[in-house]
Amino acid sequence: MTADDLVSLRRELHRRPEPAWREFYTTARIVEELESRVDCDELHVGPDAIAPDHRLAVPEDGELEAWYERARENGTDEAILERLEGGYTGAVAVLEKGEGPTVGLRVDIDGLPREESDDPDHVPAAEGFRSETGAMHACGHDAHATIGIGVLERIAESDFSGTFKVFFQPAEEVIGGGKSMAKSEHVEDVDYLLATHIGLDHPTGEIVAGIDGFLAVAHLEAEFTGEPAHAGGHPEQGRNAVQAMATAVQNLYAIPRHDDGATRINAGVVEGGSAANIIPEYARIVAEIRGETTELMEYMRSNAKRVIRNAAEMHDCEVSFETGAEAPSATSDEDLVSIVADVAGATDGIDSVLERDELGGSEDATYLMKAVQDDGGQAAYVGVGTDHPGGHHTSTFDVDEPSIGHGVDVLAGAIERIALERP
Repeated sequence: MTADDLVSLRRELHRRPEPAWREFYTTARIVEELESRVDCDELHVGPDAIAPDHRLAVPEDGELEAWYERARENGTDEAILERLEGGYTGAVAVLEKGEGPTVGLRVDIDGLPREESDDPDHVPAAEGFRSETGAMHACGHDAHATIGIGVLERIAESDFSGTFKVFFQPAEEVIGGGKSMAKSEHVEDVDYLLATHIGLDHPTGEIVAGIDGFLAVAHLEAEFTGEPAHAGGHPEQGRNAVQAMATAVQNLYAIPRHDDGATRINAGVVEGGSAANIIPEYARIVAEIRGETTELMEYMRSNAKRVIRNAAEMHDCEVSFETGAEAPSATSDEDLVSIVADVAGATDGIDSVLERDELGGSEDATYLMKAVQDDGGQAAYVGVGTDHPGGHHTSTFDVDEPSIGHGVDVLAGAIERIALERP
């Protein structure tokens, strides 16, 4: 793919972003591009690309159907679209090129449920590829998908010997798709895995060979049930679910930190009640829990449940829990980090190479990384710098498009080197 091809495809994907498990157009467009550019030995689409029973944070059926119909109305290939019905999105492309190791590349493909800026200084708005869907590629996954296709084509044309797989993963933004790909049969034979992300506050021309500091993460929902009553006439007859929720929120932030490493908790959604004169019988918290290690995340989750149960009991309410999406921590392997750093240092357009940096957040590529590592393989997470005018997840986020080519060059070169050296 030429530089113009990469930019053109990225802009197509940017114009029609889709949130988690609703990537119908996106998956179909990826499949179309692969079929026209690369003679894949295998191309697994939708439910064949994942372990369907392990999808996390899947939206309601009505939401999936609405986005499915939107993709159909936009002229998405019907034959491909039918394979994705029900929110079974994503793809795995496989090249078999003789004897050698199996090397994988994971890229994510979903957008975020937020409006994109229409400021005339925002390049997608100025140049006519601003989102048309009400969602937004505010984290660069349009560039990631494009890089995946570019690397696949480059490896197909190279002297690489072995098997190469690209995992076009859905639902990263809700920590919902990594587990379903990690549990699929396609990961079982992977010896080496690279994952990648663009930006992360690193400038164009900079490569981070191994990103670490992934916080293990879990989402926890708690629903409080009490008893309604007239707030003025008979307040003593009520059991106030909002009081229970408020007590829980305050005490969640009082969970002791741990000397083994960083821990985080955030009550991101708190809601309940129906009117000012009614003792509320229902309230809800959706919390996000993180830890520097999976064990630290579990420490926080266990204590969060304890705090919430006690708050409910204090106010004579019942509480039920639903565990949402989660992902483990992971660390990039030194041998792969060294290879990526060496390749990046000899790549045109790259003027700065960092061996490692801390992410300080969470990412469900860790599921795939851990699956490979637990089976005796190696994995690394590569950062591709890009100048972005707005921060990740903001309405003005954009990528500096030459960095897409940098990602293709570095990752393809590293994959060829991995197959040669088999560290």
